Amino acid sequence: MKPKLMATLRRKVGAMIGGVVGGFDGGLSKRRLKTFHASRAHVNTLIQAAGADMTARARYLIRNNGYAANAVESWAGNAVGTGIKPSSGITDAVLKDRVQRLWLRWTDESDAEGLTDFYGQQRRAARELFIAGEVFFRIRPRRPEDGLSVPLQLQMLPAEMLPLNHNQALDNGHRIRQGIEFDRIGRRVAYHFLRRHPGDITDPGLAGETVRVPAESVLHIVDPVDAGQLRGVSRFSPALVKLFLLDQYDDAELDRKKVAAMFVGFVRRPERELDNTADRDDQGEPLLPLEPGQLQMLDDGEYITFSTPADVGGNYESFQYRTLLQVAAALGLPYANLTADMLKANYSNTRAALLEFRRRIESFQHSVIVYQMCRAVWARWMDMAVVSGQLALPDYEQRRADYLDCNWLPPRWDWVDPLKDIRAETLAIQSGFKSRTQAIGERGFDAAMVDAEIASDRDREARLGLAFTRCVPPATPLH
Repeated sequence: MKPKLMATLRRKVGAMIGGVVGGFDGGLSKRRLKTFHASRAHVNTLIQAAGADMTARARYLIRNNGYAANAVESWAGNAVGTGIKPSSGITDAVLKDRVQRLWLRWTDESDAEGLTDFYGQQRRAARELFIAGEVFFRIRPRRPEDGLSVPLQLQMLPAEMLPLNHNQALDNGHRIRQGIEFDRIGRRVAYHFLRRHPGDITDPGLAGETVRVPAESVLHIVDPVDAGQLRGVSRFSPALVKLFLLDQYDDAELDRKKVAAMFVGFVRRPERELDNTADRDDQGEPLLPLEPGQLQMLDDGEYITFSTPADVGGNYESFQYRTLLQVAAALGLPYANLTADMLKANYSNTRAALLEFRRRIESFQHSVIVYQMCRAVWARWMDMAVVSGQLALPDYEQRRADYLDCNWLPPRWDWVDPLKDIRAETLAIQSGFKSRTQAIGERGFDAAMVDAEIASDRDREARLGLAFTRCVPPATPLH
């Protein structure tokens, strides 16, 4: 029997057996799934084929679509806000204060472009991760004469700077895959960046020229979705089609209504030979220009019928709502965060949506921003501060892990009813379910620094003879 016929027979027999024994419907090729042909290609192959186009389309939507622009700002604002800040684990209070103050000075100098501080770079990283699925930071050591508190800066590079189609086997046994160089055992050893952005015509550099940057000088911030994934995927990918089509539909509907509204009425004339000169004024302009709300005097025998343009229909609002719900689900945002529509929001459903959203945000904060960016920058900054003599840490080489110990504190979430949350937090502290250190840390502050500030305030109040009422919100009694 021919091989092709045998393969067809085996497939039919397999499908029959699956149907008889109650197999997975999703794996069968019956009528409903006959046209459902899913690719078996690895995610790296799919990203190389479509990643650049998806990123370009996501950037287009952010520049031209209000929902997309609001979505990325909402994500960055919630993921980073005013910054995820460090609280050093050094036990020596004086030494810890010195480290924290030096770090605070350096954060204003961290950006190699001089446009923002380190926490602004965190926000830009969160935006790029949402748009392109990844972002790169090149670690730039500086000279002592550059005048920085710690001779170190970070240069942000967008995803387009690392070519997706750069795949090559090198003579030393290394392999370049999608711009990333791996050694014989699969470790990342270098990144082959373009010298200029491929879409920036203002840069006179050579197009397509690459430079090899060692991996220890690069931070690749990415949130992979599949095992073995090398490059990032835009979070807009499952929403691109619906957002683009909805934008087109809204634009066409708005333009239709605008054109229809321009026609207030139509002049009807009896059948007669038309004189073109009679249809223009002394300046040669038409007597009935297309302007909103304008009517003209009529000659004898002429009459007007008023325009009654069709409405958008009663299902327009519900259609928009359902489509935007699908977009919000695809982007991982609550409906209100995507649309800024609070009409359908109340305390209960807003809190429920925010709880789920904030779980996702916390996972992203700790597994991506903190792990891949903050901890790596903190370690490199500490090393450079010690080497440059800005920090004197005894036995640093032997105790480096102890000195690098650090808690990263995201901004505290604000709730719809803050008074209830303050009372609940106060009751939790009084009942011993949490400590003040934990409560202060959840607000994005360091407990030791807060306590020192409180003590300083009270000393100053006593010295100046000031008295302020200190009260604790009454907690709801336990039943």
